[in-house]
Amino acid sequence: MDPLTIGMLSVAAIVVLVYLGLYIPVALGLVSFVSIWLMSGRPILAFNFLKVAVGDGVTEYNFATIPLFTLMGLLVSKARLGRDIYDVMNSAFRRVLAGIGMATVGANAIFAAVTGSSIASASVFTKIAVPQMLRYNYNKRFAVGVVAGSSVLGMIIPPSAMLIIYSFVAEVSVGDMFLAGIIPGLLLTAVYIAAIFLMARFWPSFIGTDIKADTLPAMPPAEMFRKAWPVVALILLVLGGIYTGWLTPVEAGAAGAALALIVALARRSMSRREFWETLVETGHISAAILLLIAMASFYSRMLGYAGLPNQLDALLQGWDLSFFQIMLLYVILMLVLGTLLDTASIILIVVPLFITLIEGMGFSLIWFGIVTVIGAEIGLLTPPLGISCFVIKSTLNDPNISLKDVFLGSLPFAFLMLLVLIVIIQFPILSTALL
Repeated sequence: MDPLTIGMLSVAAIVVLVYLGLYIPVALGLVSFVSIWLMSGRPILAFNFLKVAVGDGVTEYNFATIPLFTLMGLLVSKARLGRDIYDVMNSAFRRVLAGIGMATVGANAIFAAVTGSSIASASVFTKIAVPQMLRYNYNKRFAVGVVAGSSVLGMIIPPSAMLIIYSFVAEVSVGDMFLAGIIPGLLLTAVYIAAIFLMARFWPSFIGTDIKADTLPAMPPAEMFRKAWPVVALILLVLGGIYTGWLTPVEAGAAGAALALIVALARRSMSRREFWETLVETGHISAAILLLIAMASFYSRMLGYAGLPNQLDALLQGWDLSFFQIMLLYVILMLVLGTLLDTASIILIVVPLFITLIEGMGFSLIWFGIVTVIGAEIGLLTPPLGISCFVIKSTLNDPNISLKDVFLGSLPFAFLMLLVLIVIIQFPILSTALL
């Protein structure tokens, strides 16, 4: 077989292996190694490609953002800031019909800005928000759906692990990706809140027919300040430091982790044993992502050796497709893969194939990264995989709420994500205005 055929078969093989449950880095590394061996006929060349890929991943300075922001997110969870910011948002929206749902979205958006993890958001707010909404007679499908829908904000609003992974794959600035995610993340948050407001008036059966505004107790301003200031300080320190140029992403991660540690110690919410467990968990997560990035680099080099990105570019240009037709094909591909694979897998498999094409068309790779992450994140809410939905179901452990309820509740929010994605494709300035 010629190198192009081997390259195409390798992409299909990786998708199949990941879907069958093989660990993503193992699938990427194994298929890439075998493909280079078959194309060159020399196993030593495959070993050399692997050596260069691993070396580049280990020595990359910006990789330090991953353990630092991971540590910050874990410390924030230990300090129970998720519960605090949820209480503050509940008080702020208490006079609004369906205000608890809006508060859940707002709290998730703020929590995302200090953790960067959709899975963490889904786990935390399933325990906090769902029982609260059920207590106030909200529809169970809406209760789990709004948590699932708003949990994806963790992968869009910086600091986001997916934005970091994309920056390594596309070789763009981590800081630029963080800044590019702010406006789309806030836009999606606003769309969710507006949609809940409209659903409460025009689709009350989905929200809950017996809910009433102003049923929650008011929180004194002093208590709201006490609970909100640590999160606000973290956001200003991390994102403000990056935006003003005072801090690099690595320095912002270190400063954020230090402040989160101070807050956790001041609140006495973490023992020495828990602190050690947090450090160990940070190491495990960082090592897993390092392996993921190294194998993704190996995979990208294999694709380049096979000439697949250039061939794809030539094929699409030969079809004489317009920009919107190409983006339509890309979004459809992302949505299809999103029903089968997780976000990281989609980014690592698809992005190397399309980067050459996007660069050749003169479009921003920063904008393309936001489009990719949002498109892949829709898959967190759609069957059969829907990782956020599975996390919510397993965390809730309520026999009265089935996995079907979680998926059906999250579908309106997946549709809203798709609308926001279309807007961002139509208006790239939304993701590049802050750069």
